[in-house]
Amino acid sequence: MEMPFDGVFNGRKVFVTGHTGFKGSWLCLWLNRLGAEVVGYALAPPTNPSHYHVANVYDVLVKNYEADIRDFETLNNAMQETQPDIVLHLAAQTVVRESYRIPRETFDINAVGTASVLDAVRELKRPCVALCITSDKCYENVEQLWGYRETDAFGDHDPYGGSKGAAEIVVRSYRHSFFAPERLNQHGVKLASARAGNVIGGGDWTSDALIVDLVKSLENSQPVELRNPHAYRPWQHVLQALSGYLTLVQRLLQTNDTTLCDGWNIGPLPGNELSVRGVVETFLEEWGTGSWRDVSHPDQLREATLLHLAIDKAMWRLPWKPCWTVQETLQKTAQWYKAWFEGPSSMRDVSLAQIEEYEQAFVASQGRLLEERGIKARKQHDSTPLVDAKATI
Repeated sequence: MEMPFDGVFNGRKVFVTGHTGFKGSWLCLWLNRLGAEVVGYALAPPTNPSHYHVANVYDVLVKNYEADIRDFETLNNAMQETQPDIVLHLAAQTVVRESYRIPRETFDINAVGTASVLDAVRELKRPCVALCITSDKCYENVEQLWGYRETDAFGDHDPYGGSKGAAEIVVRSYRHSFFAPERLNQHGVKLASARAGNVIGGGDWTSDALIVDLVKSLENSQPVELRNPHAYRPWQHVLQALSGYLTLVQRLLQTNDTTLCDGWNIGPLPGNELSVRGVVETFLEEWGTGSWRDVSHPDQLREATLLHLAIDKAMWRLPWKPCWTVQETLQKTAQWYKAWFEGPSSMRDVSLAQIEEYEQAFVASQGRLLEERGIKARKQHDSTPLVDAKATI
């Protein structure tokens, strides 16, 4: 099979914050499979069980720092020791409802923590690619029918969305002040951000997450309780979001096109939106049993009922294209949890098998996308021609 991402991660030092979390642990497995030397920096896994532990992700790291991103001295020392080629910042407080309980801490972690990471990148004083991951909830949500674009206003109504909008502003401020694309030849840092939401997949035990509540209800033979059964979301598999992040990093490594140093939406294709009720019923059909009940209440904490992203920019400019439908996403997610419940499968093997499945679909999809556009058209679109990946940093 053709190597995904043109093999650009092979032999690279990649510093991942939040590697013990759900997305971070899947990312580390994939980077290791791609030949990267992965260094992790995060607190202990936020849940028990966790994908990080059940898939033995710690075994693929060349070094593991268990520390807080707000501890700048420790963070800076870790980055100085690593001297990374790539920094992927995923560490965050990720739960909307938790942000109502600890709003100040949510802003501290998500916004000030991002500034800490970028300050450590600034202290490196060496060329690298830095990608900060925020959330689709960074946008001011006015419940519009069309997807939010990268030029829309930041700052949702709840503390979580506000903190993610603030994190995007931090990234933009650092890019303008310290990592200006027009001065790339002086500082060498290519800084971008990416936004994806409603990411699901095997190994997620985050509190108040829909799939987690669903799996727990199946484990306890109870109907799953739905707070917002009619809320619509653009659901996507964790590997789909990660493929978007990795494609963006690949392009940053391969070109000196400074317009790539920007914010990017990563989401599913239109038509993959499902209501919470639809997700549960599709998952239960794949599982073969289970039920749900409506526990919505007018006094419950506010959560957006309609939110999705426009991904035209990523599809045209990178180019990148999603390749699993919401039905495939739910099928793969249910299969992962079934393997977990049935045992004694190695969950790392199960996870790696799904990564391989996604790679095959992704390589084929990207090939078709480039054929549709034409290799010539892609090269003409760049402000500079493609160069050797290792020569750019």
